[in-house]
Amino acid sequence: MRIGILREEKAPPDDRVILSPQQCLRFIEKFPLIELFVQSSDIRCFKDDQYKDLGIKIVDNLTDCDILFGIKEVPIDKLILNKTYFFFSHTIKKQEYNRELFQALVKKNISMIDYELLKDSRGKRLLGFGRYAGIVGAYNGLLTYGLKTGRYKLKSAHLCENKEKMEDELKYLNFTDEKIIVTGKGRVGYGILETLQKAKIKEVSKEDFIKKTFKSAVFVHLDTIDYNTRFDEASSNKYDFYKYPELYKSNFMRFAKHADIFIAGHYYSPGSPFLFTRDDVRSEDFKINVIADISCDIDGPVASTIRISHIDSPIYGYNPITEREDNFLKDNVIAVMAVSNLPSELPKDASDKWEQFEKFNASATPSQILGFHFDPTPVSSQFAAMTNVVQQYQSGLFTGQMDYKTYLPKFIKALKDAGMKKLLAEEQKQLNEWVKKHKKPEHKADSLKAKK
Repeated sequence: MRIGILREEKAPPDDRVILSPQQCLRFIEKFPLIELFVQSSDIRCFKDDQYKDLGIKIVDNLTDCDILFGIKEVPIDKLILNKTYFFFSHTIKKQEYNRELFQALVKKNISMIDYELLKDSRGKRLLGFGRYAGIVGAYNGLLTYGLKTGRYKLKSAHLCENKEKMEDELKYLNFTDEKIIVTGKGRVGYGILETLQKAKIKEVSKEDFIKKTFKSAVFVHLDTIDYNTRFDEASSNKYDFYKYPELYKSNFMRFAKHADIFIAGHYYSPGSPFLFTRDDVRSEDFKINVIADISCDIDGPVASTIRISHIDSPIYGYNPITEREDNFLKDNVIAVMAVSNLPSELPKDASDKWEQFEKFNASATPSQILGFHFDPTPVSSQFAAMTNVVQQYQSGLFTGQMDYKTYLPKFIKALKDAGMKKLLAEEQKQLNEWVKKHKKPEHKADSLKAKK
């Protein structure tokens, strides 16, 4: 089998790559019977010579390869008949702008495997650059606010040497009492949080965000059900919303009337309510003046996103009155950042993240009880009773269906009544014996009571 690594040819240029030189080398060492070829590129964040120096084959043409790996959409005229491709096609939401690409894939008898649809047994996505989209998107949102208000200036992310240098720029932030809304609980959402935490911006509850004023910048992190409510005002949860989105309407405006910045990292599914409409933006209650739309759904749930922007010109203005693009520095014009390929601003960080993870794992200190396994047999009845209690409360508490102030104390009491004290004592006993048996005097048995 022959595998080819594509050069990115979609405009605007994207200098990321699916495999770094070191990753290619490890791939070859692990799968010696598979031939690996890298298509030559003069824009990639890793130079051709960096691959050649490790013995990786650089070629101009990948026609002889069986499977081709890229990142962004492959231009239609570059698609090769009868091949298998892996890349982000941006077609699964029936995006109008990629309809011709989808038709070309069918016409050319191409087997298309979209990274966005690769999931584990629990339905969780396996691959994605979402974390870096969130990290850079949040940074760009803060950068945009500085330009909009004239209070500070940050260096563009793509002009920073790496993520660390980009984060150094956050020391120039000059906030007073700004309020920031963050949506998204996936990779993008938590990437956003990384940047906000580096900026030392405090997270507050939904209630405090709406009701209180602060002497420093704060943010609220919203989940889907926080800004959607049923028409019939019945109790709801996000799973009900996912199944019956047509029964819901947005109540995002209750947050928008208190916010200065909105960083959108949510996933939008067709058929769901828009977060806010163009009519909402015209309302006097709409106080947001900077929107960093990482999701980039054009004319969709974020009404001010009327086009995608680009790394070299990431900001445009949306005029709520004319509903057209305008100068983002004008009063009453919303500054919009809607770059669709945000991870490309930190291409090396985004491309070699697995190497970073390996270094991180190698530097980690192993747990003192690594290898210990609890045998519940001596307390099987308590174990079974506690398992039933967990099953009774877990879903409701984890998804927010149960009020934690009311039901968390009940959950803890039910665990105690089911025999938690006896089970913990048995587990502590087994742990002490395990430590003694493995003769690790420097490792004292951790207190399970303290942990649990």
